[in-house]
Amino acid sequence: MKRRVLLLPLLLCGASVASLAPAQPAHAEDAPSRTFSPRDVFALAQASDVQISPDGKRIAYTRATGDIMIDGDRRDIWLVDTTTGRQQPLGVAGSSRPRWSPDSTRLAFVASGAGGRAQIFVHWMASGANAALTDVPEAPSDIAWSPDQASIGFTMFVPGNGASLGHVALAKPEGAQWAEPIKVIGRVNFRADGAGYLRPGYNHLFVVSADGGAPRQLTFGAFDDGGSLAWAADSRHLLIGSNRGKDWERDPNNSDIFSVDVASGALRQLTTRQGPDEQPAVSPDGRLVAYVGFDDKLLGYQNHQLSIMNADGTGTHVVAAGLDRDVGDPHWAADGRSVFVSYADHGVTRVARIGLDGRVLPVAQGLAGGELDRPYSGGSYSVARDGTVAFTAGDPTRPPEVAVTRGAATRRLTELNRELFAGKALGAVAPLPVTSSAGGLAIDAWMVTPPDFDPARKYPLILEIHGGPFASYGPVWSTDDQLYAAAGYVVVYANPRGSTSYGEGFANRIHHDYPSQDYDDLMSVVDAAIATGHVDPANLFVTGGSGGGLLTAWIVGKTDRFKAAVTQKPVINWTSEVLTTDGYSSMARYWFGKMPWEDPEQYWRRSPLSLVGNVKTPTAVMVGEEDHRTPPSEAEQYYAALQLRSVPSVLIRVPGASHGGFADRPSQLIGENAAILAWFERYRGMTK
Repeated sequence: MKRRVLLLPLLLCGASVASLAPAQPAHAEDAPSRTFSPRDVFALAQASDVQISPDGKRIAYTRATGDIMIDGDRRDIWLVDTTTGRQQPLGVAGSSRPRWSPDSTRLAFVASGAGGRAQIFVHWMASGANAALTDVPEAPSDIAWSPDQASIGFTMFVPGNGASLGHVALAKPEGAQWAEPIKVIGRVNFRADGAGYLRPGYNHLFVVSADGGAPRQLTFGAFDDGGSLAWAADSRHLLIGSNRGKDWERDPNNSDIFSVDVASGALRQLTTRQGPDEQPAVSPDGRLVAYVGFDDKLLGYQNHQLSIMNADGTGTHVVAAGLDRDVGDPHWAADGRSVFVSYADHGVTRVARIGLDGRVLPVAQGLAGGELDRPYSGGSYSVARDGTVAFTAGDPTRPPEVAVTRGAATRRLTELNRELFAGKALGAVAPLPVTSSAGGLAIDAWMVTPPDFDPARKYPLILEIHGGPFASYGPVWSTDDQLYAAAGYVVVYANPRGSTSYGEGFANRIHHDYPSQDYDDLMSVVDAAIATGHVDPANLFVTGGSGGGLLTAWIVGKTDRFKAAVTQKPVINWTSEVLTTDGYSSMARYWFGKMPWEDPEQYWRRSPLSLVGNVKTPTAVMVGEEDHRTPPSEAEQYYAALQLRSVPSVLIRVPGASHGGFADRPSQLIGENAAILAWFERYRGMTK
């Protein structure tokens, strides 16, 4: 008898996996599914890091292909001919981060070298030969070719000794089995989500000959130089964004652009304002530098703006200040008269060309990012010398593909999931107009209907809430939403006040006031969905992750209209959150304005734990066991409080999962999704 793959090992407190599982027909997995099914999650493929060659003839991209046997993706670089669309693999397993030489004849990339350590390689297009340039002990990060093609710059972690109390450890007898020695932590930033407790050391800048040889370290000291880098036109200087202030770890939002002399390693600071300056890009003639950042006003959210300065740091000015959107990833046009940037607008990620006179010309839209579980805005792009833009394109029916455009219609060059989706009916995604009950604010929302949608029926509804809170959803692929829809639910998701891609004013409607009227926005979204006539108002459910988990817990503390809820990786108690999160050096400063001991009333008033006495809704609490952004202690506080009040509840722990990597393993995404649906099925009534 075959085992089902639907429910996979999650650790549950208060209920077993079997007790949550909905009834399933015997051998249901033997018949091919005509809708998107849990097993299909293992087979999803997507394109990322799309890099078009300077001559515009080829695109190198990283293809991620699901593999059920390793419970994850296999990643390899593939090449696409931009004229014919013909594809071929680079032929190096595990390769990623492709970067073209300026003359398009070579491709640098990162792959496993001797001993399984990541190294920088170069591929020669004419011969197809590959060679390792480095033999370094740590994984290289950002890599960039010098304009003269003689060198490659990169960043890499350099281990350090860490803090010491000056004590001498007692020597253990030979052959004794002692516990690990104590660990002393002295850094401000001592852990990070996805990495756990950090090793002592810092990221620094290196350079290596494009013909191979020993890499040379250029920057030193107790600073992290891990930002993106760019070469000056003379190939004698590298530009980086780095925070090297006097108290930089306690002031993490104050990076600057530095010029590094490749011969001597001497640093020259080019920007000085208080706030982040990053992502430098040098004009083709070397006279100007574009970068993004802002003057820090200690707001919950600010847009990164495009700035231009002379190569020596003088003449700094903001370009297109009227574009009230967060811009990033600047690339100069070949004529040096404009700069390409990406930004999200009403949830849709776009690429625009911004002239030095401030004119904004959109050139591509519909970019899609790599977070396939939920429909977050995102995506990557690159530009050839002739202005052709290559980018990751997606929509609600497909994960990111490779696409190109140049002043005409977009051409999609890949169909990575064609066979997987052949013959399958997917949930349809359509805009849902919403006007908030709080001040009549227009709210963008989308409705996902089941694959066999019958407009004469009424369906149970899942309200799915994005995290952040400073983030946005858009009309792109969502694995979770497709699985919910295939299970017979209408799903609605939205961008309530506080979301990005609508300007600073819209995002800062929750400045020092989160959660607040974003609750009213979300209730208006539910009301609008019911008003379509397709939703059963007696069968409403709610879930969300991170900031969406916070809002889920807030919602069930404010209303009993939902039959059941699942709060995922939530913030529950702001006092404990801001002192245990990996971002503790900035969260209180920007989101509250005062420390917890300075204004305890504000922290309590904004905490979902303050409303737990009102909760009657059956609520499951889910969190990754290695979450350092909203630590498990947040979820466990809420579960304990619900149990003390005898509210039906379970605690779902995801083994080994971080906050950002919550759904990285397909088996865990499937298990999480199945547990959510099983919890909802417990309380789902008959639809009309």
